[in-house]
Amino acid sequence: MEQKPIKKVLVANRGEIAIRIMRSCREMGIETVAVFSDADRTAMHVRYSNEAYNIGAAPSSESYLNIDKIIATAKSSGADAIHPGYGFLSENAAFARRCREEGLQFIGPSPESIEMMGDKISARKKMIAAGVPVVPGTTEKVTNEAEAIKYIKEIGVPVMIKASAGGGGKGMRLVKKESQIASSLRAARSEAKTAFGDDALYIEKYVDSPHHIEFQILSDRYGNTVHLFERECSVQRRHQKVVEETPSPIITPEIRSRMGAYAVAAANAANYEGAGTIEFIMDEQLNFYFLEMNTRLQVEHPITERVVGVDLVKEQIRIAEGNKLPFTQDDLKQSGHAIECRIYAEDTDNNFMPNPGTITHITEPYGFGIRCDGYVYEGYTIPIYYDSLISKLIVWGRTRDAAIERMRRALYEYKITGVKTTIRFLERIMDTPDFRKGEYNTHFIEKNSASLLAEGIYDKKNEDIALIATYAQYMSRIEESKKTNAATTEKKETNWKRQLRKFTSRI
Repeated sequence: MEQKPIKKVLVANRGEIAIRIMRSCREMGIETVAVFSDADRTAMHVRYSNEAYNIGAAPSSESYLNIDKIIATAKSSGADAIHPGYGFLSENAAFARRCREEGLQFIGPSPESIEMMGDKISARKKMIAAGVPVVPGTTEKVTNEAEAIKYIKEIGVPVMIKASAGGGGKGMRLVKKESQIASSLRAARSEAKTAFGDDALYIEKYVDSPHHIEFQILSDRYGNTVHLFERECSVQRRHQKVVEETPSPIITPEIRSRMGAYAVAAANAANYEGAGTIEFIMDEQLNFYFLEMNTRLQVEHPITERVVGVDLVKEQIRIAEGNKLPFTQDDLKQSGHAIECRIYAEDTDNNFMPNPGTITHITEPYGFGIRCDGYVYEGYTIPIYYDSLISKLIVWGRTRDAAIERMRRALYEYKITGVKTTIRFLERIMDTPDFRKGEYNTHFIEKNSASLLAEGIYDKKNEDIALIATYAQYMSRIEESKKTNAATTEKKETNWKRQLRKFTSRI
């Protein structure tokens, strides 16, 4: 097969993931092209790239989701490849196919693989055929309410109703009572139609007190596939991940080996190429089942990079160039423990409502074992049009306890003013006994909501007082500096005049 070096990549995304991709490209000597909406003219990814082009109005439908504009920009800029990041067009088969038709290398899987795994019913069938354990449920799309009610009554509640074309918690409803079936079906269908343009649903038996475990995989076009071990993603609210860690505190070496083998089998069944994630759900007895496949780079990929020592973006690019994987499964090992906290511009006291605005001050944490993937800066205004994620804070330690303590320290040092953030909320998660002991599941936040949402020692009032005091001290130093400079200038002028008089008196 042809190997074609990539020289210029258009990053079809924004925010922290755009910058993160560009950093790997810069290390590889690859030029980058940024695209931006009217709302992102001053965004950091625009400044960081080699070239940047406006592609439309602020709404994502008119910019970051506009395939025609992105393709046209890639061709006019001379880019030979497009990296979609995550979100937006990253799992859009039509976009991947259009790139292929236009002679642009899509840094990701084939459109056929995206279609196969993006349709949850199709994915379930494929996994069953490959021998991968799957949660009991429907194997055909549910479009008839009467049939859905009949099926749910047959397998018994609780069940999960999910959008066939969905993801990210949209079009999903938990049904615990038969009386909730009809209303939940209607709500899920309506939300799925709005979010994905497809109201088809499927039904799964609900796994009580589940863990959300995912395996990172890499596959090249020559049939070589490896997994890069698991990530524990069970700290969630509204089905959205908040904190992730690796290794999982509950998985044994034997179970890790079995799950990894199934993850590889799942990727091979999809004829996969590139980086992807196989998601599993695990019950309290450590029985696990295939949940879905994400055919893209995950938000939480940095913790895998830190523990395994592999730059996943660079591997994506090398695979897209036609290179073979440079390692085998036996070459990959886990070293230490990594945790990621997602920092959002949200008001935790107001049901986590997005809180866009202007950043007036930011101090990011530093030190050994700390990585901060962000995109905001002092004076930057977070737009109202996009996801409220500000940054991802990643820490590493030799042990899980060491990683938790390092994350506590990093969160304590992380200061952002001008917008409300989830930093203090994340600090409380690190201090919660269930998390520290590794004894938690997807109900963790719900179970500990009283303590997690309570005002603690690092409440906003104390933080504001500290920042005001620091700012006052800073201004005081500026005033003192001005006085000193003025006195020095006056002294210099006096000496100059004295020397001038002496000189003129001689002539």
